[in-house]
Amino acid sequence: MTVKTDTMPANTITYSKMRGMVALLIAFMKQRRMGLNDFIQKISTNSYACKHPEVQSILDISQPQEPELLNGNSSPPPSPSQQINLGPSSNPHAKPSDFQFLKIIGKGSFGKVLLARHKADEKFYAVKVLQKKAILKKKEEKHIMSERNVLLKNVKHPFLVGLHFSFQTASRLYFILDYINGGELFYHLQRERCFLEPRARFYAAEIASALGYLHSLNIVYRDLKPENILLDSQGHIVLTDFGLCKENIEPNGTTSTFCGTPEYLAPEVLHKQPYDRTVDWWCLGAVLYEMLYGLPPFYSRNTAEMYDNILNKPLQLKPNITNSARNLLEGLLQKDRTKRLGAKNDFMEIKTHIFFSPINWDDLINKKITPPFNPNVSGPSDLQHFDPEFTEEPVPNSIGQSPDSILITASIKEAADAFMGFSYAPPMESFL
Repeated sequence: MTVKTDTMPANTITYSKMRGMVALLIAFMKQRRMGLNDFIQKISTNSYACKHPEVQSILDISQPQEPELLNGNSSPPPSPSQQINLGPSSNPHAKPSDFQFLKIIGKGSFGKVLLARHKADEKFYAVKVLQKKAILKKKEEKHIMSERNVLLKNVKHPFLVGLHFSFQTASRLYFILDYINGGELFYHLQRERCFLEPRARFYAAEIASALGYLHSLNIVYRDLKPENILLDSQGHIVLTDFGLCKENIEPNGTTSTFCGTPEYLAPEVLHKQPYDRTVDWWCLGAVLYEMLYGLPPFYSRNTAEMYDNILNKPLQLKPNITNSARNLLEGLLQKDRTKRLGAKNDFMEIKTHIFFSPINWDDLINKKITPPFNPNVSGPSDLQHFDPEFTEEPVPNSIGQSPDSILITASIKEAADAFMGFSYAPPMESFL
């Protein structure tokens, strides 16, 4: 225990304060790994949190427009009339045994992401393997359709992960994606606590460019957070995980589904009001704030308090950032979405903001700007930036096998029917 004396500076960090800060960061990192469905189920069983009026209001979602986004209860597979067709099938011959699955590099609610080598071309890919039964149980078919559609629309954007092809077995879906091994932005923030302003500006510019491109396709991303932002082997940004994207949102269009990640939810989402593409600019502001300060802008270990902060607490900015950064954060984290930076001219308002004046956007999009940080990976097998919690887990043998059709049960066949047409391969000319 530290005793404060008259000669001790007033801002001295005592041992107890240091323990409190460490506990806060540990709790924050653990909570960040939870999906929103699991998170809502957890707080709904917390009597203290549920008594807070804002939390009660948020949890009162008896008639959402897209109920499948929040329904975590068990339910039977959809009837034929409810089945989702995920597009034309043009690669029915791809199969798990085409790949050598080497390591688990990520995990989610419905499956795993694995590092795999294609046996024919010897190239490395990130393969996202999803369990159909788990998807159907939570009624998340539309999420998978949305993710696949968004991946197909990403023709050649440098800051969005690319889909090479997809296929399915009776029980699983397989996305064959770019392999990105520079680590999650969250991983690097966790190690360094915060970034200097030039580095944060570089990442924010590449993120904004990717979001602007999605908006040009009438897609709202809706789940920007450091865990969904990867660094490639050179240190450039790559956005991944398009499961919460909303398609067909015109420039003045809105949607109203309650979804996202708690620390980054915009006020209008918490209010269950219609929201538009400016929700992504709020999230950009929250991520930029976190890069500069180490925690999201309204973070609290107490969920009810955090939601109340997002809705009601004024934005507080410490004086250790430039005036241009302060002005940008105030514009992006404007609680009134109609006054938020980006509300009128979308990406152009962000692009022309004084904070980004050092950025040459043509050079940025062509990757001619040297990233401020190099992950220094030696090659595809270098897994130093992946969590050992994943990479040390053994790869299940079943991941690389297709079940014998004689052994496929009726429930598996029904699950397979729900994803008819999922398989995809790019046109032959794209290989030339």
